[in-house]
Amino acid sequence: MRICYLHGVRLTKFTDLALRAVMRLAVSEQDGPLTTRQVAEAVDVPYAHMAKAVSRLQHLGVVEARRGRGGGLGLTVLGRRASIGWLVRELEGEGEVVACEGDTPCPLRGDCRLRRALRDAQEAFYASLDRLTVADLVSSPNGPVLIGLSVRPPD
Repeated sequence: MRICYLHGVRLTKFTDLALRAVMRLAVSEQDGPLTTRQVAEAVDVPYAHMAKAVSRLQHLGVVEARRGRGGGLGLTVLGRRASIGWLVRELEGEGEVVACEGDTPCPLRGDCRLRRALRDAQEAFYASLDRLTVADLVSSPNGPVLIGLSVRPPD
């Protein structure tokens, strides 16, 4: 008998990075537009990783990039108003909490109570995030801390 593998309700590093970028951009109006490099430096991650996260956020319509003088990254209206639950679902994808498929599929996969219970728990996790927006995440005391993250002028 094959045992189902439990991933747990845990965000990927990519989702964590994208959420940190969105939070930093949410308070960037006071700094002016930020570049991808400045956001990466502010949250202390490699530029290449941040560029991938920003690209995905642009694809979702959460972040916009303006080129040229005075350009930079900014949140869209959707980026300001969307629930964190929606954003995390989009970033994480539609994966199951347990992996019951594979070379030797679990014989219980069709009507497994554990799988159903874990799917319900996963949805409860997302539902708890549905009540939050980016504005909720950057309100005091987090907002001032985010603003204080160093942003160096562009080279």
